[in-house]
Amino acid sequence: MSAKKASDADPARSLALLWGSHSKPGRSGLTVRSIVLAAIELANAEGLEAVSMRQVAERLGAGTMSLYTHVPGKGELVDLMVDTAYGELYADVDAPSRQAGGWRGALEFVAARNWDLYRRNPWLLQVIDARSTLGPNASLKYEAELRPLDGIGLTDVEMDSVLALVLSHVQSTARAAADQARVQQESGMTDVEWWLSNAPLLDKVMDDTRFPVASRVGQAAGQAHHAISDPAHALAFGLDRILDGVADLIASRNPTNGRQSR
Repeated sequence: MSAKKASDADPARSLALLWGSHSKPGRSGLTVRSIVLAAIELANAEGLEAVSMRQVAERLGAGTMSLYTHVPGKGELVDLMVDTAYGELYADVDAPSRQAGGWRGALEFVAARNWDLYRRNPWLLQVIDARSTLGPNASLKYEAELRPLDGIGLTDVEMDSVLALVLSHVQSTARAAADQARVQQESGMTDVEWWLSNAPLLDKVMDDTRFPVASRVGQAAGQAHHAISDPAHALAFGLDRILDGVADLIASRNPTNGRQSR
């Protein structure tokens, strides 16, 4: 799965588009929103590489040049696509904070919502956004995901770092799940079918006298997951360990607050 830079866009033009009106039609009848939604549909069907101004125009039954009167190019279009996708996450800015279980329940909700977003929109995993342009939905996402961490004993930098740690874990496991789905599609075999077919061979080559620990652990994991790995299990296991560590950090500052949130 190759990645594409959202940073190919002109930041000033992207900001103007992101924070401007998306519903005002041009002379062609097109709107920024209709163009972006068509691009997202195309990306979900064929991957981000398939998205071009020409392909989106064909999907809309419009001329390619008519799109350029709304969106300058693919870089700006990708910025708009990302921000629009983020708009699916939360009903409002306090949605994570309303979850049961305090800050921990809120971050579990945040992780689940982002995981589901990647599962619905796997093309997001192809976007390199190290310097992403902050649109309205990306800004709301950041605010919503930080609010549960406010006032629990973390510094501002620690709040940002905790959120980044959770989100990067979700992204990495979602990418593993997307890779797994692609391999299944290309091979025509489910992970269970692959495991049943290859387990006997793996047992032969993984000599337990030469690789005693790897053989034992690999066999146990394979039998548990019926596959080499299980991204959903990795998500849950890793998230629990991350949140345990955050709870310990909070407890070191405020023992009562930290322990109650474990």
